[in-house]
Amino acid sequence: MESAAGRGPVKPLDELAVPRLGLLRVAVSDRVVEAARERLRGRAPAEVLLPLPRRLADALLLLLDVRHLGKRPATRGPADGSNPAPYAALVDDAERQRQERRLERDRRRRQQGKPTYFESDAALDSGPVAQEPSERSTAIIRPRRDEGALIELEALEFAEEAQVPLISAPPPAAMAKEPEGESRSLARSGVIFAVATGASRVLGLLREIVAAYLFGIHGKINAFNIAFLIPNTVRSLVADSALSAAFVPVFSDLLVKGERKRAWRVASSIFWLMLLGLGGLTALFIVIAPWVMALFNYGPNSVNGPLAIGLARILFPTVVILGLTGIVVAILNSYDHFTVPALSPVAWNLVILLGLALGAEHTSVKSERLYFYAVSILIATIVQFLLPLPWLRGRDGQLHMVIDIHDPAVRRTFVLMVPVTIGLGLININAVIDQLFATHFLNKNLAPTAIVSAFRLYMLPQGVFSVAVATVLFPLLSRHASREDWDGFKRTVATGLRLITFLLLPASAAAAILATPIVRLLYQRGAFLPYQTPIVAASLSAFALGLTFNGTMLMMNRGFFSLQSPWIPSWVALGNLGVNAVLDAVFYRFGIWGIPLSTSIVNIAGTAALLVLFRRKMGGFGLRETTRTFLLVAVASAVLAAVAWWTWDLLDSALGRSLPAQIVSLGAGIALGYAAFFAACRLLGVRELETLQRLRRARA
Repeated sequence: MESAAGRGPVKPLDELAVPRLGLLRVAVSDRVVEAARERLRGRAPAEVLLPLPRRLADALLLLLDVRHLGKRPATRGPADGSNPAPYAALVDDAERQRQERRLERDRRRRQQGKPTYFESDAALDSGPVAQEPSERSTAIIRPRRDEGALIELEALEFAEEAQVPLISAPPPAAMAKEPEGESRSLARSGVIFAVATGASRVLGLLREIVAAYLFGIHGKINAFNIAFLIPNTVRSLVADSALSAAFVPVFSDLLVKGERKRAWRVASSIFWLMLLGLGGLTALFIVIAPWVMALFNYGPNSVNGPLAIGLARILFPTVVILGLTGIVVAILNSYDHFTVPALSPVAWNLVILLGLALGAEHTSVKSERLYFYAVSILIATIVQFLLPLPWLRGRDGQLHMVIDIHDPAVRRTFVLMVPVTIGLGLININAVIDQLFATHFLNKNLAPTAIVSAFRLYMLPQGVFSVAVATVLFPLLSRHASREDWDGFKRTVATGLRLITFLLLPASAAAAILATPIVRLLYQRGAFLPYQTPIVAASLSAFALGLTFNGTMLMMNRGFFSLQSPWIPSWVALGNLGVNAVLDAVFYRFGIWGIPLSTSIVNIAGTAALLVLFRRKMGGFGLRETTRTFLLVAVASAVLAAVAWWTWDLLDSALGRSLPAQIVSLGAGIALGYAAFFAACRLLGVRELETLQRLRRARA
């Protein structure tokens, strides 16, 4: 006779208990205990009980095995070694390798004279830690850590975990060749990515400064921005970020499972399918460009309409090129290689700056200069695609000519792309709706470029901080999901949200309070006239309201994409689309700045919806701690705004508004404002500041 819960012989104790307790009570109690055993079976004691400093344990969570201490429980079943321990199943390779890495890390720390995680601050009442997890009885661990030590442990563990490969399968050849001491950590990758992305954003800002000097924000430049808007929106729908977000979880999942040859076959199939599909889509849009431009009051018979149509036809091929670039970048990111993909946009901006310089030198006609601008963007996109290709060599596979539409992973990628396209693409469709209102209900020769110019400034901190954090954490989230390490997954999402909050809230405050001096310093020269500065500055202040929430939406979207549950953010994005249209219809009456204001409110609503849905799906993930961080950082950001404005106003009145004087007054305002921000964070006990400092000391 076998028990249903244990799928084995009925225990003698159960047979004796049935007459006294009843069959139902015995069965229910067995199921409860077996469920706990199944959850903890084969895990190391430290892995089971590490969260206990913040929670109380009971005998059931310890599998009622406290009496065994260092002894091995008696075996049950046949005495042939097939069932070595009643509470320990075979440990999979990923769990065993992870434990071995932790043990090796402790040995290294012991040799360096540093405290280990499980020996110096926790007492083990069982056998040695180096024992095989499946051969070890459950231990009792008595943690002795105060709150400060816990923060330090989190920082150190986050840093140390990032130093080891997180893929359970054998490492790629390129990774195996790297010396152990030279392996890049995720934290270091984040710094490199942030620096490279920051350089790209600064060069992009320089590009916008040059364009503002040459074209201003009034007149034909608006035709260029509308022409660039459409291919940029199509790209966001079917290429680049949407494709990467759908492809990385599938490709990473195959790598985790050790199916590397198949992973590269899938990547090659998607590469050629996207080339064919996006190539056809590009040809279609080149043909229908006149009708598309007519939707924005730039039809063939309107003023500057032929110019917009011609520019759109030059810019549409960037869609197919960026689609292929997205695949290459996704492959490199899956191998935790972020540097070259982050540097590619730097080359993109440099090529465009060269094109603008050549156009300004060869002609003084604005329409001809705009054609130089468009052609340079096309050439720069090709360079951006070619630059990372050499870094695909040396991996454990390569792109080759194959189209395997029958592979389930290929189909799964495109199935995932549908909701991802909706989730990411609808965000960009909001920009299309904004420009529809701007061209139909506001001045079509002023409003589009004013909004775009403010948006470029708004995206500078967004690209440096939130995109860097989300991009670096995305492969880690995918691997946590593949290993079903849900605690690690939720911890990583919460860490990303708090980092984005800590980095973007002060940037939002600075951009809002200093919008006018920022726009004056960066744009007001050449064709950009003084009366245009307040228009762009008001739009920048409105955008700044939603800066942090745009970053948190990006992080939450990546979390859902890693879970391969992209329909949730897709429905949120669809709801945001309707909210944005309604708010645009209301706020455009306030002026041009009303359009960015509606975008910021949509970001706030979208973040709230995603947080609620993520909590319902995954349970608690440190939302209370994240809220605490947000409130404290908001107070510190208010201090930043007050100090920055007071400093700038004082120096602006004293020094005047020459270019050097503007640089000094604005730079001093921002510098002193951030100094006050960090001081306020220290006084308020913002843990992210302390964690980052501990991480830096751990690195040193």
